Amino acid sequence: MNPSYPVYIISKGRWEARLTSKSFEEKRVPYRIVVEPSEFDMYSSVIHKSKILVLPEDFSKLGQGSIPVRNWVWEHSIKEGFDRHWLFDDNIVNFYRLNLNRRIPVDSGTIFKCAEDFTDRYENVAFSGLNNIAFAPDRNERIPAFILNTRIYSMTLINNKIPHRWRGKYNEDTDICLRALKDGWCTIQFNAFLGDKSTTMKQKGGNTDTVYNTGDNRREFAESLQRQHPDVVEVVWKFERWHHQVNYEPFKKNKLIKKQGLEIKQGVNNYGMTLTFNRR
Repeated sequence: MNPSYPVYIISKGRWEARLTSKSFEEKRVPYRIVVEPSEFDMYSSVIHKSKILVLPEDFSKLGQGSIPVRNWVWEHSIKEGFDRHWLFDDNIVNFYRLNLNRRIPVDSGTIFKCAEDFTDRYENVAFSGLNNIAFAPDRNERIPAFILNTRIYSMTLINNKIPHRWRGKYNEDTDICLRALKDGWCTIQFNAFLGDKSTTMKQKGGNTDTVYNTGDNRREFAESLQRQHPDVVEVVWKFERWHHQVNYEPFKKNKLIKKQGLEIKQGVNNYGMTLTFNRR
């Protein structure tokens, strides 16, 4: 299976690495990569032109990081008639299914379809997405299949109908999730489905050159989010650097609302695995 909603990768300066693109190619997951006009020739030399979307201008010159690109993708998916769209960073090495506390590499797009199926059971999910493999390591104790009402980032299924759009320059994923949560929406972070995201600062291109490698601005990152959400964000010093710390406790009251007329059926296949289906 493959995802039903359109899959976008936003990328800049990484046509040689193109980690997410390579992973999707291996798994035969349909996608489109969004690039600036000045970099089209480089990307088209390694990726088929049919999989490339070219922005109307070099948005990096605006000095707002990836924000204008993210909003352009959002509107593009709406014009194509979709209710949701997937947005991926360009530095995802691989994808996994967490089962019985083991992280198992996947070889198809089935996990994205499953994430869509679960998300679409509810009418009030603003964002859902895959957790980073670093936060769901192989372990003995159980961890939940998903976590409600927290930040979703880097591998995100976005509800096109919410009123918010990407803004600012730093911590855009946390900011937009907090705005949606404050409006009563829910978010779903899947531990059952994971992605191995390469560390941003260790890879050239993307926001590394235009946003992060501009001096020691970790405190500026944290304080910018605190100014946006002073009610739930603190600036703290830990691990030898400044961080923002978000209190998600107020959003525990946000509950998933099942879509009317949706019946959820369960069955067991020949391998003893419980399967769940949506039916109307």
